[in-house]
Parts: sequence; structure tokens; C-alpha cells
Amino acid sequence: MLRTRLIACLLVRDGGLVKTTAFREAKYVGDPLNAVRIFNEKEVDELMVLDIDATALRKGLDYNLIGKLAGECTMPLCYGGGVQEIDQIERIIALGVEKVAISSAAIMRPKLVHEASVRVGSQSVVVVLDVKKGRWRKKWELFIHNGTKPVRRDPFECAQEAEENGAGEIVINSIDRDGMGSGYDTDLLKRMRQTVKIPVTILGGAGSYEDIYALDQEFGPLGAAAGSLFVFKGKYKAVLIQYPSEEDKMRLLAGRVISQN
Repeated sequence: MLRTRLIACLLVRDGGLVKTTAFREAKYVGDPLNAVRIFNEKEVDELMVLDIDATALRKGLDYNLIGKLAGECTMPLCYGGGVQEIDQIERIIALGVEKVAISSAAIMRPKLVHEASVRVGSQSVVVVLDVKKGRWRKKWELFIHNGTKPVRRDPFECAQEAEENGAGEIVINSIDRDGMGSGYDTDLLKRMRQTVKIPVTILGGAGSYEDIYALDQEFGPLGAAAGSLFVFKGKYKAVLIQYPSEEDKMRLLAGRVISQN
């Protein structure tokens, strides 16, 4: 039976684990490998690791870190950040990573998505679209380079294009909601679900398990990704890796309140 996947999203910068707010104010929160070990114990559905500076700063991929992450993970792993070429994608998959997330390259060179889907399979190709609501036009706008560079392309047209080129999943990442804990942008998700038929994961805004329940109730099975929800606790945002047990996940998706300890 299909059910909503609860995906823990970790951001890395210079090999360290960080958390951002609206793609800014990156706060160091620890060692990503230690976080992976804890998430292993908590039997996370899926883990997504994104290097937030790799493309913007034109850094090479840290294959040493990727290999260590893949070696530690007992859950499916999606890795992204700085992916520009098919050879990089194949090397990441060869290291034991199940999915590769492509962002700016998928937007600027859509044929890479097609080539990747042919070479490693659609199930391993994830396209990440970072979007925010325009201040004046009130339309969703697409950004690359860790939210610093606007792209004059419609994010929904880009998603359709990615689907046509063989992408297996779209991750829609709300810059406005990142780290805010104010709930997911359900209008954005609804529009994206109406646009593509492939699986959609939404990222940005989860502040409580109730936000995930509301998402599941409105949209049915999908990917619900979160960062702050799974690495911070309380109003002072103390660093604490947390994730619902399998029993609590079933209770959560059934609408029963669970504690966030």
C-alpha cells in the first residue's frame, strides 16, 4: 500500500551539516555522517543530502563524502549539488547512491535529464526546482545557484520538460518557506501535482508532524521532505535529531497526535 514518504533533508557546506532560513543564514549543526547514523537507527524512509554551494561556487563534487554517506546509509539516499555532467551522475550511482538530484543543470541543459534517464534509469533521476513567490507579480519564480540567481523560465514548464525527458521525480523547494516552520506551500504543491504525473516531493516549511498529516490528507501519498523538523527541537532550535518511529508514522498518517521527542 502506498503511503506518504517522510524524507529527511540534510544540507551540507564545506563538508559540514548546516540549516538555512529562506536559503540564508546557514547555521552549522554538526557532522552529516553522525546525523546519518542517527537517522539509520530511526529507520528513516529516505534521506536527501544537498550540497548548497557546489554549483554556485563551481566546486567539484566531494566524492569522498558522497562515498562515506552512501556507505553509512541503510535507507535510500538521494544526493545533489554541483551535478553538471553525465559522468558525475554515473560515478555517484556507482558509489551506492540510489538517486541523483539535478537542479541548475536540469534547467539550463534539459537534455542532461534525458541522457541521465537513459544511462542510469528514470528512477534514479530527481529534478529539484527552487522557487519563490515574486514580490510584485505574485507568480512563482525559478531560481538557481542556491537561490541567488533568478531564471526567466516558468517552474511548471520546467517540470513538464523534465518529465518528458525522463525524470522520475520532481522536488519542489519553496525558498519562502525554507526553515520557517510555517507549513508547506500547498498552493504550490497543488499546481505542481496538476502539472506532472510523476511523483512530487515538496520541501520547505514543515514545522510540525501535523503539517505532514495535513499534506497527506489533502493530497494523498507523496514525498514530504523536511530539514528543520528533523534536526531542531523547541522554539530555541536546539539541535536534536528526531524522526517518528514506524508505529508513530502510521498513527500520524491516520490523524492521531504523536509527541515530538
